[in-house]
Amino acid sequence: MSRQTGNWSEESPVRDNGPELDTQHAHPARVYNYWLGGKDNFAADREAAEQAIAANPGIVTDVRANRAFLIRAVRCLAEERGIRQFLDIGTGLPTASNTHEVAQAVTPEARIMYVDNDPVVLSHAQGLLTSTPEGATAYLEADLRDAPAILRAAARTLDFGEPVALMLLIVLHLIPDADNPYDIVADLLRALPSGSYVVLSHPASDIRTAQMAEMTSRVNERMSGPKATMRDLAAVTRFFDGLDLLEPGVVQPQQWRPEPGVLSPAQVTAWCGVARKR
Repeated sequence: MSRQTGNWSEESPVRDNGPELDTQHAHPARVYNYWLGGKDNFAADREAAEQAIAANPGIVTDVRANRAFLIRAVRCLAEERGIRQFLDIGTGLPTASNTHEVAQAVTPEARIMYVDNDPVVLSHAQGLLTSTPEGATAYLEADLRDAPAILRAAARTLDFGEPVALMLLIVLHLIPDADNPYDIVADLLRALPSGSYVVLSHPASDIRTAQMAEMTSRVNERMSGPKATMRDLAAVTRFFDGLDLLEPGVVQPQQWRPEPGVLSPAQVTAWCGVARKR
């Protein structure tokens, strides 16, 4: 995949020996797509999603609040912080207001690299890779745990000599403690220059605790890949160690710089934050 302007190059999207399509088990990206009202999911995904809703009826409102947080965070970085490059890992299936749409509406020259490990996302990559003529988008099929592969591919679209926003929204819960999620985030940030940012959200284990535990158990039973690990406020805050958190710090998504007059749920089962690399 070469450095490109507008849309996608002939070499994009990049496939990095990702998994074969498994329609018999739920996949997090497709379950999330169902919760957002999308159609790109299979029976196993819908069954897992409905089981989750039965255990935690607020989950649909929660994921939509997280999408609204993404929009506000990207707009903030593009408008107020001058960020023109975004590395979005765990992007999921295209929906409304994807990272490139929000960023390029503010700054048409923005460059975005999307990363996910679901073959269905790959099949919809053209929907992600639309771009303004001044900017660029690209897509890589890879696992979050393979930071070297992600960084190699991203360097063909992004300029690591300039600040980059690392987007990790509702994806780190799929990395168990045994796989050292904090080291993975640190490795990715180490490759980015001073003045870069991380935008992160993570499902909470300490909000609606019983409902979240039951929901997690039901969904995990229906997934063949990594099982979800929910984390509490202290564990999520640890991802920002050594970084400068933007106000209001680590909060629930609906509490991060809400837009005046916009109604939001009183409680969302996730923690989120935006921080700057020194």
